[in-house]
Amino acid sequence: MKRQEFLKLTSTFIGGTIIVPQFLKATSNTTMANLSQQKLVFIQLNGGNDGLNTIIPFADPLYYNYRPVIGVSTDKILKINDTLGFHPSLKGLAKIQQDGNLWVLQNVGYPQPNRSHFRSMEIWQTATDANVYQNYGWLGRFIDRQFHDHKNPNTILSDEEFEFNKEILEALNVDSINNLSLTGQAALPVTIENFEILKSTDSKENMNNNETLSCCPALDFVRKIADTAVDGNKAIRHALDKAKIETEFPKSNLGNRLKWIAQLIKGDLKTSIYYTSQSGYDTHDNQIVRHAAQLKELDEAVSAFYNELQNAKVLEDITIVIFSEFGRRVKDNGKGTDHGTAAPMFVIEGKKRGAIIGANPDLANLDNGDLIYKTDFRSVYASLLKNKLNFNPTLINIEQNPLQNFI
Repeated sequence: MKRQEFLKLTSTFIGGTIIVPQFLKATSNTTMANLSQQKLVFIQLNGGNDGLNTIIPFADPLYYNYRPVIGVSTDKILKINDTLGFHPSLKGLAKIQQDGNLWVLQNVGYPQPNRSHFRSMEIWQTATDANVYQNYGWLGRFIDRQFHDHKNPNTILSDEEFEFNKEILEALNVDSINNLSLTGQAALPVTIENFEILKSTDSKENMNNNETLSCCPALDFVRKIADTAVDGNKAIRHALDKAKIETEFPKSNLGNRLKWIAQLIKGDLKTSIYYTSQSGYDTHDNQIVRHAAQLKELDEAVSAFYNELQNAKVLEDITIVIFSEFGRRVKDNGKGTDHGTAAPMFVIEGKKRGAIIGANPDLANLDNGDLIYKTDFRSVYASLLKNKLNFNPTLINIEQNPLQNFI
């Protein structure tokens, strides 16, 4: 059996958990000295968030001309300046922006945009050109280079560093499904949604090593490895036990997911990458109600997460990245909006350097009714890799230059 197929078989554990047992991981090249203290938290908005009704160019009369049904009235908009403002559901993000900790990147997209949910998200997750297909995600390729690159001999580790490496989790996807972004040639996503099951899991309690589980020795071996896989939960359980949540989080899916991530960060789980998502942004109809509810859920969850980390005095080490696979069409369809192209991204960090990056959307210069992108999303990725993880993005074939005067 090929190694990748074997790992896929043996790394699956019940309860929505995907864990690669520690003894099956490649020896890490990462030591205490070079594991980044910075942590990236990605929130993926599935369905295509309507950027024009998220960050609203209300001073441009074309906005209301194109959106007679769903345009947000100026008296409700949370104004950033004389031309731009937040959707009224984003009170928490507006406060974070006033704190100086929110970057708004306008008109983010890529050349030759694709309006398919699946394909566009695949492009974002692999960081490839629109006509290139890639089996491995951009963060998975980063993990391959950082943790599994055997071209460079491993450093001889001290006893302390060896114990430290045993606790490293390459990345954590807090969701119900795996994420292509985190999948590499050697790296496999660690995906968990139900953390409660970890609290009651003991790695050896229920395993009798002398027991024959079937007439097939190979199957016995796989079953035993599946049981042993819970050993990989040790670092997560330790982090959960180490920290408590002080902030009241909303009882939404995203709220619960960010609550777990906050607890793991406070518990010093040794990983630099967290990923999660929120669904429901495909607002072809009934957009006024649906979009307001989605943004409110996002706002409440992110605000609680931000406040928890700020109160714990760890916010300066965290970068939160919020994005969607595409925006919506500029003109409404009478009930909502259809699939579009460019849209804003949000990046939150705790260093009071936040700003608006890029000009307001140019509604007088459209491409077949769509916004024209000005910032390639891969330049944002390049900035994150270079400035937060001290990594050269060209090593994973991201050739776009990092943005200037950003993070």
